[in-house]
Amino acid sequence: MEIQSPAKINLFLHISGKRPDGYHELLTLMCCVTLYDILSIDTGYKNISVSCTDPEIPSDEKNHAHRAAALFFKKLDKKEGVKIYIDKKIPTGAGLGGGSSNAAAVLSGLNNLFGNPFPLSEIMKMGLEIGADVPFFLFKKPALARGIGNKLEEYPMKIPYKILIIYPGFGVSTKDIYNNLNLRLTNCKNKLKNSPFERKFDPELLCNDLESVTASRHPEINEVKEALLKKGAEGALMSGSGSSVFGLFPDDDSAIRANNALSMNHKWRVFLADIIC
Repeated sequence: MEIQSPAKINLFLHISGKRPDGYHELLTLMCCVTLYDILSIDTGYKNISVSCTDPEIPSDEKNHAHRAAALFFKKLDKKEGVKIYIDKKIPTGAGLGGGSSNAAAVLSGLNNLFGNPFPLSEIMKMGLEIGADVPFFLFKKPALARGIGNKLEEYPMKIPYKILIIYPGFGVSTKDIYNNLNLRLTNCKNKLKNSPFERKFDPELLCNDLESVTASRHPEINEVKEALLKKGAEGALMSGSGSSVFGLFPDDDSAIRANNALSMNHKWRVFLADIIC
């Protein structure tokens, strides 16, 4: 079985507090985009093995796809194995959710291969044991996420933009960025207070409480934002905890022109994508 495992972007990300268990309470709008890892899943083996085109991706229990397979077979109460091969296109440490997406793809794929023994609600609970973003990738729709990202509500409005994503050539540690967040300095709450969920998405809503933390350590974040805006983006924002930045373009032509121009910077990886509705 081959499965497309999409990346995601956060169109806004407000952090409202920290919980006793170490997780943060948030409000975010997440959308999958047409930038994919491709996973090949083969069953009928004694053990779980993971290999990847990116040699820096771990192949053991640290890998989310590996953890997803182990958890699925544990819940199924079967001693099974699987061989997972990941053709990695989504940059790592980029705020695009590649690892969580891979875990969701494995859970969904194995459930399908074994005759759907678990309903979606149960698969999503499994996903939450692996990571806070995994249930979103199983939800498969643009969603408002609350709590630690696990309380999902379908976002009803169209988001009519072409997306240009720039990976600036380095990854960041999500844990490190959250650990250095000063909740007194978060500012997205004011942007989101006027019910942004009852009308068409407006680039003015773009806001990420983590962006200033990452940009203070990596000034390239602001350089990428400025480059996208100069090339015609109606708005630009860092996704997740970074390091990727995306721009919203009104049509294919403007996005393609920006893609061609910005791809000339050989330090950057540039991806032209659509939002998956």
